[in-house]
Amino acid sequence: MNLGKQFRMQRVLNEDGTCLICALDHGMTSPTFLPPLADTAARLREAIRGGANVIMMSAGLARQTATDYRKDVAWAMMLTASATGGAVPNQIVHVGCVEEAAASGADAVVVFVALTGSEEARMLEYVARVGQASHRWGIPFIAEAEYPTTYKAVEELQGEYGFDYLIRNARLCAELGADMIKSNWPGDAQGFEKIVQATRLPTVLAGGPRITDGELLRRMEVAMKAGGVGCSVGRNIFAHKDPEAMTRALARVIRQRWPSKQAVEELEETLVARRGAPRP
Repeated sequence: MNLGKQFRMQRVLNEDGTCLICALDHGMTSPTFLPPLADTAARLREAIRGGANVIMMSAGLARQTATDYRKDVAWAMMLTASATGGAVPNQIVHVGCVEEAAASGADAVVVFVALTGSEEARMLEYVARVGQASHRWGIPFIAEAEYPTTYKAVEELQGEYGFDYLIRNARLCAELGADMIKSNWPGDAQGFEKIVQATRLPTVLAGGPRITDGELLRRMEVAMKAGGVGCSVGRNIFAHKDPEAMTRALARVIRQRWPSKQAVEELEETLVARRGAPRP
């Protein structure tokens, strides 16, 4: 790992090797506008107060919210968007480059990797170019080696694509220069552990579509025991009734290794205490 990546990875990963990413890039991926993101700066501040140490965001929104970042919080610049209104399903569009990220002060770059039909070859070529450029510019490369869309239930996607899709995607990204992998929940601890072992890279669990707090924290607990280093969660944080408290619950499981049941209990106590109070 070159010197630039060494310095930046110290911001992406905490001193204990964990990582809590809040993904606020859904304005470029969702087929509809998500109202909680109308005040992205507020969601950013809530996630940081809760313990997020990395924010995943577009360059456009980073310009609007730069003053809301803390010095100890990393910015991971999203380089892709989803063409959900196009004729080709699950088409990923390249909207940024590593050179722009370097000039903008980003701590990492992120690419959503979808392996689908005629688009697969183009996708792999782009991932390889990002891998090469990230090494040249000294910027960590986070590959979202996920199912082709995050707007279906994970269980439905598991049935449509299967575990083999996830582990192949993760391995390809590692081969092409990724420094960190983001993977969907494969269904059990054994599956997640196999993904981690297939790449030997720091691996974070994707939050995916909205699920119950208990299920999200349970998956996170299992993923950490299986070798994961943390999470990358969007809707399950910013669309939550209390994004700060939800982020803190994830931090309890990831950094303090609380059992998910204990983290849920604290979260529920916080929600009861804050019921009726306006968002800060």
